[in-house]
Amino acid sequence: MSIAWRLSPEDVARLRFAFSPMWELVASLRTLRAPSQQSIHLPWIKAVRPRLDGLDLAELFALVPPAGYLADFITPPPDTPLPDFASELHRVRRSDPERVRHEAARLRAGAPEVIDRFIADPEAGVARVADTLEAYWERCFAEFWPRVYGLLERDVLRRSRELAQGGAHALFAGLGPEVRWTGEHLLIERPSCVLDGPHGDGLVLVPSAFYWPSVAVMSAPYQPMLVYPVQGVGTLWVQGPPPAPDALAALIGRSRARILLALAEPATTSALAARMELTPGAVSQHLSVLSGGGLAVGMRLGKQVVYRRTPAGDMLAGTR
Repeated sequence: MSIAWRLSPEDVARLRFAFSPMWELVASLRTLRAPSQQSIHLPWIKAVRPRLDGLDLAELFALVPPAGYLADFITPPPDTPLPDFASELHRVRRSDPERVRHEAARLRAGAPEVIDRFIADPEAGVARVADTLEAYWERCFAEFWPRVYGLLERDVLRRSRELAQGGAHALFAGLGPEVRWTGEHLLIERPSCVLDGPHGDGLVLVPSAFYWPSVAVMSAPYQPMLVYPVQGVGTLWVQGPPPAPDALAALIGRSRARILLALAEPATTSALAARMELTPGAVSQHLSVLSGGGLAVGMRLGKQVVYRRTPAGDMLAGTR
């Protein structure tokens, strides 16, 4: 079944990207329940399994079943490009009880006793769920979020260039086989799903590593959102970039060589630091040297500075 969303010129003009730590956290619940379907995340699963002792996830699992619809209030569409987990959790805690009751009732068949308890007092249910999300984040996800964030960041920078250079056609063509843009309608393959599309309020595009390789959608009464599979997910649990060639390392130093190789995709200082397992201060110093030598250049995107290789940097890294 295909959703057909008509995007007006205003909707297309208001396309924006955002990250969502809450979405990744919630999607990871399905990864825990069906690791064979998300074998790419086995390193994470093995790391966090021992941490689940004493953490009651029954209510969350009822609201986030293994497939199909999940309660929308748990994954509010990001209202800023870079929301942090605390701000998204605050939005979950402020969910409207009547809307929450309606969403939870849709999931009653899968866990009637758990859902009946939840909808009997949705305000108390939301508080319990938010507390469990917070505990789950602290035990199983906060440590790994910088790594996930770095992957999502690289994807958004790549997609932003596609949008700037090729417009909406180029952007949507790269979001996967389940998404197709006709020039007027955005066609999204989703089973048993009929949703009203944007009405001039734009569309938020959210890359996801833990929902990979599927797409997901949300619409009214929420901000319309399309979750799409991030590129490069196979590198997520790889420790750092490939080792620098000895000749390049001898010329500019091993850490700078690794950073130069990593800048095959533009990245911020913080993302590079997480990927390299270096301090942001150390990465900043190396970037300063690379920039001073004409091998990298920084460009400001909003409140962040994103670094990329220059043509000279590409030649030195062996890509040209």
